Formats: sequence, structure tokens, C-alpha cells
Amino acid sequence: MKLPSLHLPESLRHLPARLGGGLQRRLPALLLLSGLAAAGAGLVMVPPFYTVGRGEVAVRTNLFTGSLSSASEGRLLRLPGVHEVRALPLRDQTYHASRMAAANGAGALQSLEGLSLGLDLTLAWRIDTRQLPGLATRLPEQIERDLIEPALQSAIYPVVAQHTVREIFSSKRREIEQAIAQTLSKQLASQGLELRSLQIGHVDLPADYRAGMDGLLAEGLAAEKMQFTLQLKAQQVKQSELEAHADKSRREIAAEAAEREQLIAARAQEEAMKHILPLKQKQIEQRTLEAEAHNAQRIKMAEGNARARQIEAEAEARAREKMADAEAYRIAQLSKVDAERMAREGVLLSQHPLLVQKAMADKLSDKVQVIIAPPSASGAFIGSGLLGNTGQLTQTQAQTQE
Repeated sequence: MKLPSLHLPESLRHLPARLGGGLQRRLPALLLLSGLAAAGAGLVMVPPFYTVGRGEVAVRTNLFTGSLSSASEGRLLRLPGVHEVRALPLRDQTYHASRMAAANGAGALQSLEGLSLGLDLTLAWRIDTRQLPGLATRLPEQIERDLIEPALQSAIYPVVAQHTVREIFSSKRREIEQAIAQTLSKQLASQGLELRSLQIGHVDLPADYRAGMDGLLAEGLAAEKMQFTLQLKAQQVKQSELEAHADKSRREIAAEAAEREQLIAARAQEEAMKHILPLKQKQIEQRTLEAEAHNAQRIKMAEGNARARQIEAEAEARAREKMADAEAYRIAQLSKVDAERMAREGVLLSQHPLLVQKAMADKLSDKVQVIIAPPSASGAFIGSGLLGNTGQLTQTQAQTQE
């Protein structure tokens, strides 16, 4: 393509020649300014900062020294040609093993019987933050494709090959899931990854096996249906028996109720007669008892009066007897006292004979005023001659003197 020619004025044609000398002198300064302008434009077009997103961690590598540093959620200085930055996820990541999901797919599994089957596997993983920042240089760019998928295959194939299709499908599904998770967790831990969870979803069975299983399931369903039908019939028969038994019970209960009502009425009448007759008899007995009580009361009163009179007579006789006994006791006590007194006086007189004279004088003092008697030559009582007891007194004195 031919460019059109430019027709410049004469004054402008000779301008480069006049400016040539000045440009040669100012060329270094212009080059420096151009470099600074280019660097400024580069900084504007490509900023020397890296923005770390939420849920990520950025690992910066110094290309000259090889030093590593990490930062999370913020701005990180990144100089072009000096630093290299790689972002790694901090949140849990989900991986779905789609190659193993179909029984006729490229990643189909083999059971213990040699049958092909597919497992719909879903696992959650995350990086091990304890091994940062060294993971940035060790982990491949495609972590799931280059690291997780091979580790999953090496963990799942040996485990599935040890079990039958029935065990994988139903009986030991949980054990298989735990065994795969344990093996895979160890392999990922050695690579700086952490297995969060592993879940086995749909199991894609071989076509022949599924057809046989469907047939077996259909037969089982038919057997269960027949069993349910038989149970239903048995329940219906039992229900009919229960209804008949209930109707019979209702009739029997009604007949028993009617019979019970008649018996209750008869018993009520009989009970009424039983109460009326004893009441009449009790009235007669009450009147008889009242008459007997009146007679008994009169007899008791007569007996009480007689008993009172008898008690009074007996009390009077006992009082008289006690008075006589008291009088006899008094006389006996007086006689005993007199005898004791006379005995004491006899003893006293025997010891003091002159007391007889004094006693006699005391007795005769109010009847005889003067007694003339000769004195006794023996010194005896002056009245012994009058009493005729001279010899006796002399003998008594002689015994006393001895």
C-alpha cells in the first residue's frame, strides 16, 4: 500500500536541519525521560501489587534469592521479573470422580467376582496450612487432576477388589467408605493436603447383575405382597370372628342383664320383707322388754329397799357389838392398869412400910381428926394394933432386915 505524500511549507522543511544540533546535545536526557515515562506507563498498566482474595492464601517467591513468604486477604507487593505469586485456596474444595461413576466407563471398578461397577464418589479437601509456604513449589498447577485423582484411584481400586458387588452395594458399604477414606487421607497428607470428607453416592451395577437383582427384587416384592395378602385375609377372618364373638357377648350380656334385673327385683322384695318382719318382731320384743324392764325395776327397787333395811340393821348390830367390845376392852385395860398399879404399890410398900401409915392417914384424914394409940415398942406402924397385924408386920420387918 502506498502512502500519500505530504506537502510541507518551505519553513518547515528546513526545521529538522536547524534542530539537529540541539537534539544531539539533549538526547541522553530525552532517553532518560522516555525510560521513566515507559516505566511509569508500565506501572500504571501493570500495578506491582497482587490482591489476595477472600478464602485464599498467596505465596510469593523471590526469583533471585528463592525465599518464600505468604499472605492472606489483602494486597501483596509483586515486582515484575523479581517476584512470582501463586494463590492457593484456604476453603474446602469439592472433587467429584466422574470417571468412576459408570460401570461401562473408562474408570470402572472391578469387584471380587470380576464384575465392573461404578461408584459416584465425592470428596472434600483443603490444603494443609501448617505446611505453608512450601506447598506453593510442591503442588502441581492442576491439583485435582495431577494429585487427587491418581491418589483416589490408588486408594479405591484395591479396596473395591476385596469385596463382592452385594457387599459394596448394601452390607459393607460403610466399611468400604471408611477404608477408602483412611488410605486416601494418608496419601493426601503426605502431599500437603487434608481430606475433609468422603462419600459414596450412587452405585452403578452391571447390566446383567442389575437385571437379576431386579428380578429377585420383583420376586421378593411378589412374595411380600402375597404374605401381606394372607395377613390381610387372616386379619379379616379374625375380625369376623371377633365381630361374631362380640355380637354373642352382647346378647349374653343383655340376657344376663335382664335376668339380673329380675333377680334384683325379687331380692329387693325379699330384702324388704326381711326388714319389715324383723322390724315388727323388734317392736314386739321392745314392748316385752319394756314391761320386763318395768317389772325388773320395781323388783330392784323392792330388793334395794330390803337390802338397805338389812344393811342398816346389820350396821346397827355391828355398832353395838363394837361398843360392847370397846367397853369390855376398856374395863379389861382398866383392870390391867389397876393390877399393875397395885403390884407397883405392893412392891413399893414392901420396900417402904411407912408409906402404909401415910396412905392410911391420908384415907382417914377426912374422917378421923385425932387418933390416940400407944406407940409400938417394936417401932412398927402405930395402927397395927388397931388393924390386928402386929405379928405379921413384925415378921415382915424381920424379913426386911435380913
